[in-house]
Amino acid sequence: MAIVIRGGRIVDPSQGLDAVMDLLVDRGRIAEIGAMLNVPNGAEVVDAQGMVVTPGLIDVHAHLRDPGFPAKETLETGARSAVQGGFTTICCMPNTNPALDRAERIADIVERARDLPVRVFPLGSITVGRALEDLADLEAMARAGAVGFSDDGESTRNSQAMRTALEWSAGSGLPIMVHCEDWSLINGGVMHEGAVSRELGLSGLAAAAEEIIVSRDIELSRITGGWLHVLHVSTARGRELVRQAKLDGLNVTAEVMPHHLLLTDEWVAGRRRFVGSDTLFEGPCPDPNAKVNPPLRTEADAEALLAGLIDGTFDILATDHAPHAPADKPVDLRRAASGMIGFDVALPLLLTLVRDGRLSMPLLVELLSVRPADRFHLPGGTLRPGSVADVTIIDPDREWTIDESSIASRSKNTPLLGMTLRGRAHLTMVEGKIRYRA
Repeated sequence: MAIVIRGGRIVDPSQGLDAVMDLLVDRGRIAEIGAMLNVPNGAEVVDAQGMVVTPGLIDVHAHLRDPGFPAKETLETGARSAVQGGFTTICCMPNTNPALDRAERIADIVERARDLPVRVFPLGSITVGRALEDLADLEAMARAGAVGFSDDGESTRNSQAMRTALEWSAGSGLPIMVHCEDWSLINGGVMHEGAVSRELGLSGLAAAAEEIIVSRDIELSRITGGWLHVLHVSTARGRELVRQAKLDGLNVTAEVMPHHLLLTDEWVAGRRRFVGSDTLFEGPCPDPNAKVNPPLRTEADAEALLAGLIDGTFDILATDHAPHAPADKPVDLRRAASGMIGFDVALPLLLTLVRDGRLSMPLLVELLSVRPADRFHLPGGTLRPGSVADVTIIDPDREWTIDESSIASRSKNTPLLGMTLRGRAHLTMVEGKIRYRA
């Protein structure tokens, strides 16, 4: 059945579009864009007045915990959370049990993802068992459907294995996606090392631990020509390192997370204030849901990351959706797992920047859809006539309270619990089929 999306603000940087128009979807494809389109017989009309119509959102960095951790998330619950958040395509990390470190495990994800409401592409482990030492069979996993490789959660410790992986990347064209943290500098750290960690008497994670491994992996990319994708950059110095790598002509890309743009280490102490805002909300202290890796940093770091998005240093936005069951998040931060959910809350966080005039809507769409599709060779990323009809309709002014009933993920671990934010996906369409409607 044909669908006409009527009167929405269509934002598609791939075509230079930012105007109120209609969109016609027919037989799974974008058929036409224009003013006051005729409605074909039998077509459904979706009223999008006051809303923003974009290419479907894409997240190349998410944890679905499947196989092995059904109390946290499954492919099915993660897909439901993603589609409700406006995402049409996601890539799942390999830190599962067992790890996604061989072809048959990649193939299992590909097969089980066929009937989900969103596309799910698996990422394979760089090393066998994610043990951070011996290189896994990247070629076999790529043939089985892996679209990239990562040991996310920890850094690959064997530099020779990382070099070999990047050499393979140079020939295959697939990314090596790296979590950067010097394991010898962790020292029991549970949050950013700084004034707040000292105030709370908690062990800190030095920014240098991230930056040392960013530097190592950039140098390995330099000598191999491989595609290095730096995951969740969180520091101002990290931005400088990535920027210089790009100026040097290296095949280096990088991403930033919404929580590193808008939340700081003050949230661990229960002082919930968005970067750039004067409004303070009281939260739990310490807040285990604010423990994430890499940790929430300082406001200066967050401002530098936003500047890096605007100047092109960073290529994409991703969520690092990291669900954890309640038992994984005790108040004792030394025992609490790192990570927070992302699918459900990415849009309201990022739309805060748009409303404040700090990030334009076209650039937001480019970072969340156009560039991920283009750079990672994924479906979607455009509303060009003839393209696949992956569409997200965003209600930028919808207020909603973030609580357990409004979160679609099986896990509810976010420091935003209890807060009322604005902006949410109104409708998500994948290949012309409405998969979520508010």
